[in-house]
Amino acid sequence: MDAVIRAFVVYAFLLLVFRIAGKRTLAQTSSFELVLLLIISETVQQAMVNDDHSITNGFLLSLTLVSITIALSWVKQRFPKVDRWLEEEALIILENGKPHKDRMDKVRVDEKEILHAARKLQGINSLEEIKYAILESDGEITIVPKRQS
Repeated sequence: MDAVIRAFVVYAFLLLVFRIAGKRTLAQTSSFELVLLLIISETVQQAMVNDDHSITNGFLLSLTLVSITIALSWVKQRFPKVDRWLEEEALIILENGKPHKDRMDKVRVDEKEILHAARKLQGINSLEEIKYAILESDGEITIVPKRQS
């Protein structure tokens, strides 16, 4: 039972950390962020396992973590307020070619990232050609181009 409690505490802690870190943390992982995630996984693995390195404990921990994920999914479906706390809502970060600097600073997105998404998704090369740039809840940037007349 100790392993289940440890797994739950570690899961809740990491959920809180990544929620505070923001949606851009997991969207497009850089080399630095990948190394950070690997180090975190090794660190928390030790916290969950303690001295029990048995296969049974590994299975129990895996089952616990998957069960928590399923339970959270169920809770998010039934309680929209919980969903809004766990998953941020989409955020308009650029409108009619004009960046919302305050929003962009808050979510740590710059104009280069918006232009990168615009080129990649729509073949757009300037902010003026963008009607909306939206930071989705998964950290991806959606580009809505202005209509060409």
